[in-house]
Amino acid sequence: MPAGVRFDAALRARAAGHLAGFERRAAALEGRRAAAVAIVLLPDDAGRACFLLTRRAESLRTHARQWALPGGRLEAGESPAAAALRELDEEVGLRLGADAVLGVLDDYPTRSGFVITPVVMWSTGRAALVPNPDEVARVYLVPVEHLDRPEVPILITIPESERPVIQVPILESRIHAPTAAVLYQLREVVLHGRATRVDHFEQPVWAWR
Repeated sequence: MPAGVRFDAALRARAAGHLAGFERRAAALEGRRAAAVAIVLLPDDAGRACFLLTRRAESLRTHARQWALPGGRLEAGESPAAAALRELDEEVGLRLGADAVLGVLDDYPTRSGFVITPVVMWSTGRAALVPNPDEVARVYLVPVEHLDRPEVPILITIPESERPVIQVPILESRIHAPTAAVLYQLREVVLHGRATRVDHFEQPVWAWR
């Protein structure tokens, strides 16, 4: 994608078309808990297409201060899309309807016992972004063009696993899986229409708990 990807109807149509043609891979729970995350495409003040990323609150008992997409466990009888929409509202105050959902990416099974379903959404506004201080320290709008930098992704090896560990360097930091894996598939599938799989990518050992 060229620098400065515009948030416009053409991007929405392209993203929706790529998702419609993508045969997503579902993962069995096998004792794990179902969860969903919201990948929200929205504009910044310059009209660039961005995705929404959060830094988790320091007070959280698990995964405090980590980079994350809004999301959480599915409630009883809840679909991944409904859960992602609910968590988006609860965490950052962005309330979208079911018509905002463009599609769904591959499930990502985590080492900590979840199967995460990433739900891609389109939001024409962001005036209501109000982080819930109990869950979110800060909300970021990251231009999607940053995912196309030549250093994305970084793959490293660790002695604890034969699988490559994926990292995405953005915001002067390194985002780790599962968020890094989901963001890489956002780039590959939604932006470029490439059916790239990411469930084989490993998480760092400190995220296994």
